[in-house]
Amino acid sequence: MCAVDAAAKEAAVARFLREYPRLEQAEGGHHALQGCADVAWSRIPGCPAGIPLLFRGLLDPAAGPEALRVLGNVLMNGVVHVSGAMAPALPFLIRLAALPDLSVRSGLVDLLIVAAELSQPVDADNERQVLLLGNDRDHPERERCRAAFAAHASALRGLLAEETLPEGLMGADDRECLLKAVEPQRSPSL
Repeated sequence: MCAVDAAAKEAAVARFLREYPRLEQAEGGHHALQGCADVAWSRIPGCPAGIPLLFRGLLDPAAGPEALRVLGNVLMNGVVHVSGAMAPALPFLIRLAALPDLSVRSGLVDLLIVAAELSQPVDADNERQVLLLGNDRDHPERERCRAAFAAHASALRGLLAEETLPEGLMGADDRECLLKAVEPQRSPSL
């Protein structure tokens, strides 16, 4: 990742905080964000220190859509690569996506699906896949994401329980993708 990308992410968070300054004073004690402030976000290459405020913004109906947009950009390093911040963000994304009344819930589910898809191992023998996604050894963030999905498998399975998701929030392919993230040996259903 180049320095411009990191600077752009930092600037985007700063713009968000200027637009929603009340989030800096707001109490951050929501159970879904427990431990978020304890993560050394600024030690993750390219990750802005203000990321906990983006998570807090997801809980605010007015700030939520913009917080989701900025957070999505922070957690991605382009269209086909997750950033190093994705793995430590996954527990909070999963917990927040489980909140039924969250205005940005569908966007969080979409972000989880993207993270699950992009964290899958790359077949080193598949030249096209390697060309597009790179080798796993060059992208350790994918393995860290797989470990985070595995560590929070029960919470993700709870999210996927039929009765917790409104109809249309997630299709069968997306559900399968998330299940594969917590059960890597799972083969696609036929």
